Amino acid sequence: MSLYYTPQRTKNIYRPDNNRPFKLSRTKVELFLECPRCFYLDRRLGVGRPPGYPFNLNSAVDTLLKQEFDMHRVEGRPHPLIEQYGVDAVPVRHDNLDSWRHNFTGVQHLHEETNLLIFGAIDDLWQNSSGEYIVVDYKATSKNERITELNAEWHRGYKRQMEVYQWLLRRNKLVVSDTGYYVYCNGQTDKQAFDGKLEFDVTLIPYTGNDGWVEKAIIEAHQCLNGDNIPDASDMCDYCAYRNAAEIAISASK
Repeated sequence: MSLYYTPQRTKNIYRPDNNRPFKLSRTKVELFLECPRCFYLDRRLGVGRPPGYPFNLNSAVDTLLKQEFDMHRVEGRPHPLIEQYGVDAVPVRHDNLDSWRHNFTGVQHLHEETNLLIFGAIDDLWQNSSGEYIVVDYKATSKNERITELNAEWHRGYKRQMEVYQWLLRRNKLVVSDTGYYVYCNGQTDKQAFDGKLEFDVTLIPYTGNDGWVEKAIIEAHQCLNGDNIPDASDMCDYCAYRNAAEIAISASK
């Protein structure tokens, strides 16, 4: 049996000689920023990173939040969390919202210079009294401390995620506020008993985005895909570090 992971995927592989638009998700743009080598292996050669475990509880929180905010959307009034934080916004109706929320469609834009069809699924969309659309992202976790800001290094991915959404909506002719919000649900672990339910401390965290980097990242990702050689790994990539260590160990054992 081979010790090497072999390509299993043949669909949605980038071919430099194919003139059809190539779909590239927001998460794959993030993968390129994390590690060009992993990105190239995934989108060009069909060898993706090993999949992680599904976060089913997070998905359940997302679903319930969407249903909750949708009730206020139908009634045309702000959610109590919006009122609690004094935010000038209401969950907005939009003909494309269902499609924009769907993982396999999302908000789409064909980047003509590269012929890459960039897409990403938003969680929610609000609107302020000035008519600006507001990107809203749901997050769920369980930390001991109350979460009121996103200041950890790994939160940078969350911020880039929102900025890509803002960029996509602007390319769909929407006037988008620079300020987006995270509805952050923190599972409480200080209760005396579980009692068949998990309670959350919910905070609303603003973030002022800047999508000026997105265009450059798309162009560089396209250049990476068109390269004939596998690019260098990121110094911070644990996956590539594991591959290198495994190759060394296998060579030493022969």
